[in-house]
Amino acid sequence: MSATAHSRPEWSASVREFASNPVLLWSAFVLTHLWLGMLNLYAPGMPLGDVSVVYKFWTDQAIVAHYWVGIDSSWVYPIVALVPMLLARAFGPELYSSTWLSLVMVLNAVAFASVIGWGRQRQNVSVGWWWVAFLLLLGPIALGRIDSITVPLAIVGVLQVAQRPAAAAVILTIATWIKVWPAAILAAIVISVKSRLRVVVVSAATSLVIVLVALALGSGANVFSFVGQQTARGLQVEAPISTIWLWEGWAHVPNTFVYYDQALLTWQVRGPGVSTASGLMTPLLALVLVAIVIVAILSVRRGASALDVLPALSLAFVAACIAVNKVGSPQYMTWLAVPVILGLSTRLAGHGRSFRTPAILSLVLAALTQAFYPYLYGYLLGLNTFMLLVLSARNLLVFVVLGWSLVAVWRASSARGDDALSRDAGEWEPGGSVSGIWPFSTSKRPDDRDRLDAGTLPT
Repeated sequence: MSATAHSRPEWSASVREFASNPVLLWSAFVLTHLWLGMLNLYAPGMPLGDVSVVYKFWTDQAIVAHYWVGIDSSWVYPIVALVPMLLARAFGPELYSSTWLSLVMVLNAVAFASVIGWGRQRQNVSVGWWWVAFLLLLGPIALGRIDSITVPLAIVGVLQVAQRPAAAAVILTIATWIKVWPAAILAAIVISVKSRLRVVVVSAATSLVIVLVALALGSGANVFSFVGQQTARGLQVEAPISTIWLWEGWAHVPNTFVYYDQALLTWQVRGPGVSTASGLMTPLLALVLVAIVIVAILSVRRGASALDVLPALSLAFVAACIAVNKVGSPQYMTWLAVPVILGLSTRLAGHGRSFRTPAILSLVLAALTQAFYPYLYGYLLGLNTFMLLVLSARNLLVFVVLGWSLVAVWRASSARGDDALSRDAGEWEPGGSVSGIWPFSTSKRPDDRDRLDAGTLPT
């Protein structure tokens, strides 16, 4: 018994050392991306269809016909989304899809290095493995949409908030002008940290520059057209609210069915009450977000530390934007990686509450998403019973994640007294003592190191 007890720590240490091997870790990262890239290019269901058909068509319009979406016409995406779409043409239109996958892999590699450390020094190894597993379970959709560009940007941005809040604000704002969802992370930062004014000013200035460039190119009001494009759309098949009509269609309720929207290029539901529900979803999302803001502000006013609030609040905002959304596309699951990575990294630094539960739930959500998209998506559209059960379970779990994060935000203030002294005595850096590693490196004096909770965050 004693020998066994002694062998367990040695075995555990050996496993940790093996898992921390940089060659193994990076090999897993590269192999995962190669596997997902192959699925995107050759798997059934056209998982890369949006990129190879829609994105490429938009860039063809711009390069060949000199007709720029977002400038010459309204567009469903913010204007900066054109940049990665155009970059994918760097090696010619014939290699558009492959170049896109390579671009996403490079951006993910930068974010991955930011998580686990650069050079020989390693931290957050378990977080790195979690992200690899998440990508693998989510499947080809993890690389095959514009969201795949914003996720690594958001990861790098949020991991810089402790040392460089201004840089974090710039990166997250640029990501927001590619796809709106990173605004949720920005909002969480503004509520949580005491350097909120700096973050707001830098974010506003970055947005102003983007808008002015678009206006100079002749966009006019089209630079803001993505707002109206989103609010005017119907209920997409994968949205949690659409589950009601999917099951009604399965039960053969009259005038309830799935159809393809030619204008938005999405599958949506139609049936009694759909129009009313579609009109109510945007105001409902706004109300839910306001409720989350109120809970967060009350928690902060009760003395909650930014270390405890920020990860959970980021997750709450992101989960709400998925749960109370009339779109609910499969790629929305990629958003969960950002707050989960932040939460896991913060916990490894010895702060915040455990993020094991949402980390596990996010892995399950990823697996359930790949279970119906892209390979078996046709069965879902055909209202197959098993596929409806899979989608329903996934949508229900999103609300579970939302509930967990709300409770975590509310309880954050109760954690203040437990380790306030240890937090206030030193700086917070996701992943622990990584002050010598970019993006956490700093040339300032040791006693000038940033203290997120204290609000002294020099850039």
